[in-house]
Amino acid sequence: MTRFIFITGGVVSSLGKGLAAAALGALLQARGYKVRLRKLDPYINVDPGTMSPYQHGEVYVTDDGAETDLDLGHYERFTGVPSRKSDNITTGRIYQNVIARERRGDYLGATVQVIPHITDAIKEFCVSETEGHDFVLIEVGGTVGDIESLPFLEAIRQLGLELGRERALYVHVTLMPYIAAAGELKTKPTQHSVKELQSLGIQPDVILCRSDRPIPDGDRKKISLFCNVPIASVVPALDVRSIYEAPLSYHEAGLDEQILKTFGIQDAPLRALDRWTDVVRRVLAPEGEVKIAVVGKYTGLKDAYKSLAEALAHGGIANNVKVDLEWVESEIFEHDQDLVSAHLEGVHGILVPGGFGERGSEGKIRAVTFARERRVPYFGICFGMQMAVIEAARSLVGIKNASSTEFGPTPEPVVGLMTEWMQGNDIARRKANGDLGGTMRLGAYPAKLQEGSLVAEIYGATRIEERHRHRYEVNTAYRPELEKAGMRFCGMSPDDMLPEIIEIPAHPWFVGVQFHPELKSKPFEPHPLFASFIKAAVDQSRLV
Repeated sequence: MTRFIFITGGVVSSLGKGLAAAALGALLQARGYKVRLRKLDPYINVDPGTMSPYQHGEVYVTDDGAETDLDLGHYERFTGVPSRKSDNITTGRIYQNVIARERRGDYLGATVQVIPHITDAIKEFCVSETEGHDFVLIEVGGTVGDIESLPFLEAIRQLGLELGRERALYVHVTLMPYIAAAGELKTKPTQHSVKELQSLGIQPDVILCRSDRPIPDGDRKKISLFCNVPIASVVPALDVRSIYEAPLSYHEAGLDEQILKTFGIQDAPLRALDRWTDVVRRVLAPEGEVKIAVVGKYTGLKDAYKSLAEALAHGGIANNVKVDLEWVESEIFEHDQDLVSAHLEGVHGILVPGGFGERGSEGKIRAVTFARERRVPYFGICFGMQMAVIEAARSLVGIKNASSTEFGPTPEPVVGLMTEWMQGNDIARRKANGDLGGTMRLGAYPAKLQEGSLVAEIYGATRIEERHRHRYEVNTAYRPELEKAGMRFCGMSPDDMLPEIIEIPAHPWFVGVQFHPELKSKPFEPHPLFASFIKAAVDQSRLV
């Protein structure tokens, strides 16, 4: 029997509903259950693929090619369960599907309305492909009280009624602010948020109270009384030193025990939280420290590089060191070349991440030059690999006009738009002036690695599969000249058409990848490329 846990949030946004869902999923796994996590997003975009990183943070990509909310990254990192296209839905996609059905005549002439047609579509999403799972955790994006989330809240209310109390449970995440002038934590915002939820027909079973300090029992009793839940169901969710401490903290607060008790489950002993204890120990008590410069164009919002930051931290966990990130806006290097040395001198590794558009690209190329000439470990991801190839074409081969067609017409298209490629057994096609949404090379693609290469040694394999999200590819016409100049194309698509990985063998550690390895890294299973990059940074720190 599959049970459903619906997770809502109130008072303010950014309370960490996604982390709470991920941590709870990890705790249920530790008790031997099979879990699945999903996200309902109220915004009208079909998916976040065309949204600015400053608006939405990073776009998380699944193996099957879905562009999804960054919370799905938390789900995967905490549970190890690969997310799928069917694990994230938006208002835009719901309406798109319902309108398509209406156009086909599926509703037999009925007036199409929010209730029942939109809510039925949401419920259909919630319960689809859940067979064989013990628990499905469904996070509702936004904050209770938002207009756009009303259809989703109504849908989960209906679904709770249809499933019955033994199969549906509601967790509400709220904020308990501390008022310094009064010297008190305040329960009123939680009371009002729960009453708002109750007015929509949903009675939370568990209230998860976010706070930066311990919550007195008196305050928990007050919330229990006014919000109509047992005091044991008022669970403190205190700030933690590392997000990977959340499963341990929530278990200590009794969250998983109370969830199971509410479902009437008594025989689910906790098997082990050892891997989380080990991860937290490595994070909080490292044996050293390295400094990594991330030279990007969205550094003003760290959530734009959420999976990247976590994967670098995982590399630190693998090497038992703290990774100190220095976020550098690449555009500043274009205005003053002296700033390159000022910002990058003394760092132990340089990483240029993915991105779109010409802004800041020349600054990224200057960062590549610094890393190559100063023999500082360099990791280029997606756009960062393309900039490394363009830099090599200019500096090592002498092609001064080397550029990318992404920036406009160029006589030397070292990077260009691919208009068709193999996707499984089918040919995928795109147009230069076509829609932006969903038209990239998305999802997991295989690659073959050159035997004897650094990356083959790092992976311990010559066949890999990694997730992609990009429109432009390195032009293989320039491969002979680049390889003659010292750049090795050590990873290629199975048909040898698309470069996947480059490296410079004469450099201590210089690797560029067309895919996004950060999307598959986990704290208890760091991605091998990040583990190797941080190891190279540790070696570099001994030389500085």
